Amino acid sequence: MDWVLTGAEILTGGALRRGDLAIRDGRISETASSGAVRMDLPGLWLLPGIVDIHGDAIERIVMPRPGVTFPLDLSLAEADRQMLANGITTAFHGLTVGWEPGLRNIATARAFVASLAGLRAKLACDTRINFRWEVFAIDQMDELIAWFADSPGAILSLNDHTTVNVGLPPEARKIRRMADRSGLTPEGCVAALAHVAQRAPDVPASVARMVTAARAAGLTCLAHDEMSPEDRAAHRALGVAVSEFPMTRDTADAARAAGEAVVFGAPNVLRGGSQNNAVDAAPAMAEGLGTVLASDYWYPAPLQAAFVLADTHGMSFANAWDCVSANAAAAAGLSDRGRLDAGLRADIVALCPRSRSVKAVWVAGKRMLIRD
Repeated sequence: MDWVLTGAEILTGGALRRGDLAIRDGRISETASSGAVRMDLPGLWLLPGIVDIHGDAIERIVMPRPGVTFPLDLSLAEADRQMLANGITTAFHGLTVGWEPGLRNIATARAFVASLAGLRAKLACDTRINFRWEVFAIDQMDELIAWFADSPGAILSLNDHTTVNVGLPPEARKIRRMADRSGLTPEGCVAALAHVAQRAPDVPASVARMVTAARAAGLTCLAHDEMSPEDRAAHRALGVAVSEFPMTRDTADAARAAGEAVVFGAPNVLRGGSQNNAVDAAPAMAEGLGTVLASDYWYPAPLQAAFVLADTHGMSFANAWDCVSANAAAAAGLSDRGRLDAGLRADIVALCPRSRSVKAVWVAGKRMLIRD
């Protein structure tokens, strides 16, 4: 079905302008087809759909309480509904491929990949995977690499939650969280970290091999929680061009100086700071140290964070929205979305600027959501 959306203000060319927006054969069109359905949207804004390149709130849907899990098909469908209601039209589920048991185990990842493959065509959002590979999960590499060919549009993120957590006491918050998701006792987590950390000499070669395989398969590569400009330089040398949640302003600055994308968590913007005492994302975004906002662990965050940046941090709304749409699409290697330009995918959010709520969503030209 083709559409002509009338009466709204359209975000295009860096500003909101009143006009008509035509959807033809799933794409934005300069001209409407003769059979297009007209829909009047007075008082609403038409915005590019949100591209969420790092969203692991799916974990809280799969396991809402420690040791309590729900079927993956049900969880993926529920995540789809939540994302769509919050304007997310392209989603990269953060799927950890790690060495620990439980929620972030290779067996869980294997089941997730299979479930998404069977369900993808039924989901409203364009749903993909951000493979969050733990760099100490060396024994799991071959299976992960094999998944690349069968995971359309996936991306790879290098994660190291071993080095930063080894040596923490059982009562540490991060150890308690690991215990909750893994089923180990806190003391068991401490022991497991110490055991796995012994493989540190093997990590650099494994990382190089993983990035080479990912890039050969066409995956964009990100590096998570980089601690320093030196980390950024080392990852850049491997061909990892996106810094995801850098831990220091110097690291973000080094990435931006090289023209690289920098991703921060949108919840950080809403909460007024990082839960990990890392970079305060809102001023960093306003200063140009960040280019992309991701939902991280809360799907409503990207939409609301764009308004916070515009309301209280001096960014234009158009530039703020780019952080969750055009910039995010570019960082993920997607050139066909993120803007409402003729020829691009018709991923569109109709938003009420007063209530800041989503009223309708189109994904590849199909209306997937409509509500009062």
